[in-house]
Amino acid sequence: MCILNAMSRSSHPSCNDPDWNEIWKERQKRHESSKHFNDPSHNWNKRENAERYDSTSRSEYDDRVKTTIGGLDITKNSRVLDIGAGPGTLAIPLAPLVKEITSVEPGGGMVDILKERMKKEGITNVTTIQKRWEDIDPARDLAGQYEVVIASLSLTMEDIRQALQKMDVVSRGYVYLFWFVDMPFWEKMYADLWEPLHGLEYHPGPKADCLFGVLYQLGIYANVEMLPLKKEYRFTTLDEMTAFFRRRFNVMTEEQERVMADYLRPLIRTKGPDVVISGDSTFAKIWWRKIGKKVMKFERELLHAKLPDPPHRFL
Repeated sequence: MCILNAMSRSSHPSCNDPDWNEIWKERQKRHESSKHFNDPSHNWNKRENAERYDSTSRSEYDDRVKTTIGGLDITKNSRVLDIGAGPGTLAIPLAPLVKEITSVEPGGGMVDILKERMKKEGITNVTTIQKRWEDIDPARDLAGQYEVVIASLSLTMEDIRQALQKMDVVSRGYVYLFWFVDMPFWEKMYADLWEPLHGLEYHPGPKADCLFGVLYQLGIYANVEMLPLKKEYRFTTLDEMTAFFRRRFNVMTEEQERVMADYLRPLIRTKGPDVVISGDSTFAKIWWRKIGKKVMKFERELLHAKLPDPPHRFL
C-alpha cells in the first residue's frame, strides 16, 4: 500500500500544464473506438449480466468492499451518494452504517437486482435513481448535499471535469474516487488479444494519472492511496469459460478460436471443481474533504449556471 499526501498550499497549476480534461476526453474516445462491436457481457440493462456481476461482487470483491467501506469517514448520521452503484456492491453493506444512501445507476438490470436485495434484506434507507451521472440535475434529482460522495470504478464519463465539479458541489464533507492506475486484468486481456483477433490496435481508457491532473487543475489537491486490485473469472467447465470469452472477444472464426485458446491456455488453473483465470493490477483511492460548513453561492445554485472555478480543497 502506498499513500501520497495532498499537495501543499503553495502548489498552483501552471499555465504551461496540459489540459488534463482534454487528454481524458481523447483517451476515452480512443478507448471507445476500440469497441467495434457491442460486448454483450457489459450490457448492464440485461438481468443475466447484472446477476453475474452481483454474484461475483459478493465473493471475489468481498475484501475490496470491506477495505473501501473501512476507509470512509462515515457516521450513523451520514448521507451518502453512491455514483455508479451497480447492484448495491457498496450500498447494501453501507446501509446499516449510515443514515441514508442515494444510489445513482443507469443499468436497468443492476437497479432491479439492487431493489431485490434491499427488499430481501429489509433495507429501507436506500433510494435509487436510474440515470447516468452526466444526466443528473442536482436541484431536481438530489435532496441537498451529502457528507460522503463515492464513485467506485465508475468513472466512464467523457467530460470528467464536469462530472468531478458536480461531485464536489453536492458534497459537504468528503469525496472518494476509486479508479485504475494501470490496466486492470480484463483490459490487459483486451490489449493482448485485440490486434491478433481483429487486426486493430486496442486503446486503453484514461487512468488515475489523468484524473489527478484534472483535479489539480480544478484546485482540488487530493490524497492518493494505491491499492491492489485482483480479478478472477470462475467457471464450472472449460466449455463455459470458452463460451464466455468467445462472446467477450467477438470470436467468430476458427483462426480466432485458435488464437484465443492459445492465449488462455497458460492462464487456466483449477480451484476445487472450478476453472479459474485471474490476474492482478493496481487501483487508486483518491479523496478530499470540503473545507468548512459554508455553502458557496455556486453550490447553492447547483449547476443551474456554468460553474466557476471552485475554491481549493485539502484534506
